[in-house]
Amino acid sequence: MAHFPERNDARPGKNGGRNQGKNRRPQGSFSRRPEPVADDWIWGWHAVEAALGNPRRGPAELILATPERIKQLEAKFGRLPAVQQADNQQIAQRLPQGSVHQGIAVRGATLEDAALADFEPAPGAVLLMLDQVTDPQNVGAMLRSAAAFGAVGMVLQDRNAPRFTGALAKAAAGAVDKIPVARVVNLSRALDELTDAGWRAVGLAGEAERTLDQVLDGTPTVLVMGSEGEGLRRLVAEHCDELARIPMPGGFESLNVSAAAAVALYEASRSRG
Repeated sequence: MAHFPERNDARPGKNGGRNQGKNRRPQGSFSRRPEPVADDWIWGWHAVEAALGNPRRGPAELILATPERIKQLEAKFGRLPAVQQADNQQIAQRLPQGSVHQGIAVRGATLEDAALADFEPAPGAVLLMLDQVTDPQNVGAMLRSAAAFGAVGMVLQDRNAPRFTGALAKAAAGAVDKIPVARVVNLSRALDELTDAGWRAVGLAGEAERTLDQVLDGTPTVLVMGSEGEGLRRLVAEHCDELARIPMPGGFESLNVSAAAAVALYEASRSRG
């Protein structure tokens, strides 16, 4: 399989990489005039590949890709009407500064949210709920861990949730399209609804008496993660069936929230065995 390094620089040409006025644009490419940067793009090969292959998404409005990436797209999906050929600089003009796009970006393929009722409380099933975790990189990394350890979905509060595009989708490396996500107005009410449906809610809290391995029992479990610094809000913690902590024998009582989620999801996957 061909390897594409994570950089956007175009290869230098005979004249130091500068575009000469006599050079012609590839046929079918768009204008070189810079377009306004939008926040609804997904970029990076794995994220775009997963988005285009997800039947829960709507059709893409525009796919910008280098010639090499167009070949890969056609090999996997056939000819797509939204594809426009572009070079790395043209793609970068449409994205936030510093975006590592790997020669491809897609816009307009909207993703349908899941509903709480879509999550079946089967034995060993695990849901991840986020209480005011808003950093896109953290949420993307948590989605990636959820996919790796077999979680069935994610629940978060609608008004505090980052958009599942851009840096978040890139950090998730395609997991945005593998893990169904439900957005709710009120997390406490959502926990009540999930509990009534047969789920057991376990909130992660450093002050909890019992450790996570002592609390997990293989039943359908909602792992509730609070934000860094503040942790779980009081009402959300009160609606959990149990609170648990991650033991840290090293004596350093702090983990990044995405790292804590990965540990918790791994522990939950062990309880299923």
